[in-house]
Amino acid sequence: FTSFLSAPVYSDAPLTVTRCIDGDTLLLSNGEKVRLIGVDTPESKNNAKTRRDAKRTGQDIKTITEQGKKAAEFTRQLVEDKQVRLEYDVQPKDKYGRLLAYVYVVSDIPNAVLPNKRVGHYDVQGEKYYEEFLNATLVWSGHAQVMTVPPNVKYQDLFLQLQGEARDRGAGFWGGRQKDESQKMKVDAR
Repeated sequence: FTSFLSAPVYSDAPLTVTRCIDGDTLLLSNGEKVRLIGVDTPESKNNAKTRRDAKRTGQDIKTITEQGKKAAEFTRQLVEDKQVRLEYDVQPKDKYGRLLAYVYVVSDIPNAVLPNKRVGHYDVQGEKYYEEFLNATLVWSGHAQVMTVPPNVKYQDLFLQLQGEARDRGAGFWGGRQKDESQKMKVDAR
């Protein structure tokens, strides 16, 4: 298990996640949609992206959508109705008007007090709060793949390292995938 400490540039105040739209997109209490930077979860519905992913990976659409539903549920359990802080990179919004951010799930429980760290979660210790780095958690747990879209590349190397660890452990959807799949980085101008 890897530990990662950072001093991120956060949003002014924590916001509450009101809904998990899918595994890598959230709706916040201020009405903003947030797309997680650097990660991509499978789609939970049959759409054009699902068909592209099926062609690219050789997996059938049913498998991809089942993985997408699992990723969305995993994310939902981590963030829905919880406070989060956002860390921004170079490009603040995507072409759909969504905020682009690294998301940290906030808790007032100090790291030392947590009885049992959940397996598959990637943690950082914030200055005032115990915070879980959601983007990294999704990759490390095998519920997301690395997706680098320049210029937002701050944690690309970390995410690739975590993806390799997830693949090697057979975590999440890596249980049945080829090992060389994780070396492919897709660039998607969402």
